[in-house]
Amino acid sequence: MRTLLALIFFTCFLWGRSQQILPESERAKVIDQILDERFNKLLPELMDQTNIDMWILISREYNEDPVLRTMLPATWLNARRRTILLFYRDREKNTIDKLAVARYNVGKNIESAWDKEKEPDQWKRLMQLIEERNPKIIGLNYSKDHNIADGLDKTDYDEFMANLPKKYRSKVVSAEQLAVRWIETRTEREMVIFNQLVDITHDIIAQAFSEKVITPGVTTTTEVEWWMRQKVTDLGLETWFHPTVDVQRTSEELVGHLYSFSGRPEDMVILPGDLLHCDFGITYLRLNTDCQELAYVLRPGETEAPAFLVEALKKGNQVQDFLTKNMIRGRTGNEILAKSLAGAKAAGLRPAIYTHPLGSYGHSAGTTIGMWDAQGGVMKDDGENYPLNPNTVYAIELNTTVNIPEWKRDIRIMLEEAGFFGENGFRYVNGRQTELMLIPRVKMHIDK
Repeated sequence: MRTLLALIFFTCFLWGRSQQILPESERAKVIDQILDERFNKLLPELMDQTNIDMWILISREYNEDPVLRTMLPATWLNARRRTILLFYRDREKNTIDKLAVARYNVGKNIESAWDKEKEPDQWKRLMQLIEERNPKIIGLNYSKDHNIADGLDKTDYDEFMANLPKKYRSKVVSAEQLAVRWIETRTEREMVIFNQLVDITHDIIAQAFSEKVITPGVTTTTEVEWWMRQKVTDLGLETWFHPTVDVQRTSEELVGHLYSFSGRPEDMVILPGDLLHCDFGITYLRLNTDCQELAYVLRPGETEAPAFLVEALKKGNQVQDFLTKNMIRGRTGNEILAKSLAGAKAAGLRPAIYTHPLGSYGHSAGTTIGMWDAQGGVMKDDGENYPLNPNTVYAIELNTTVNIPEWKRDIRIMLEEAGFFGENGFRYVNGRQTELMLIPRVKMHIDK
């Protein structure tokens, strides 16, 4: 394991020069080692916290439960046939059974508990395992409020309930709290890797927003988007959404706040004096990043960005500070949103906050802190009732509207950075942007 960790760190040391990424075989080792830690250390803790002693996940090939997908070993890209996982926690004995009612072991952690030659009926074998353990609570992945925790399809639910002995039916509950905690919680080792992912993301943006990629008066926003997409592919990585690049300038009116959703012109030629913005994220080692940063295209004779844009970025950082200081354990997303917006507005800012969980998925599970079209709060469980928990990661996504008299218009400073909320409070995973990148000269300060 030490050799593998050394390889990860060495890879990241070389990143700035050669942008090396772990080969697939080494990635698989890391993924499976992380799964081992999550199954054997994290999962028992989460089952105890949520008072579920038996958790059953059921999926069929190409229709995987989003939670089960995160539990598959590195060499499994999909479930096989019908895959049933059963986790049983005996708190008194401090043990956890990790079983698969499937024809195969599911990696090294989950042992097959079904011999089809002895018992041809898969459902009957599942019921035998349940009766042998006599659980107090059986959790299934169905949920009205958390989409990622709603992975059990109707057919499998109906089959399960039809086969389940009557004495256990009253013990069946939604496992949404356990499912969300599994998805949102990061281990210490995952956070070491997350730091590296965000660093890679920052590096790709820095290259994209540089004279290496952009020739003012020639290069278009769409060309930069595809350069970023191709760069990720060339590195052997993936994007979980298509990158977007947009422009704000003196001669353009402000289009709706999320250019990537609607109204964003394509193929805009990038010109001196433009304020560039990107929205970009990668997937690597089963984690995801989501980042929005800004760059200024220098006019002839300029050596720095105009003071009014420098000040505008500072206002964006202020909104970030109002949000992150209100991220307190146990508060719901709506509570954090309301306090953060109120504080920012009292300081004379014009904020919008739409921060989401980040990790196993780009738009992941956990507490939602606003949406761009729900600044009064999210009226469902993930924002209204679900609390902020430690060891979780968020895309600190927001904007502030700033009037620029020199341009005779408003602009929006749109920012997004990965942030970690731990036992000791909030920190950025790998810093945040506090200075505008400059094109053609890249000047970037990361506030650690």
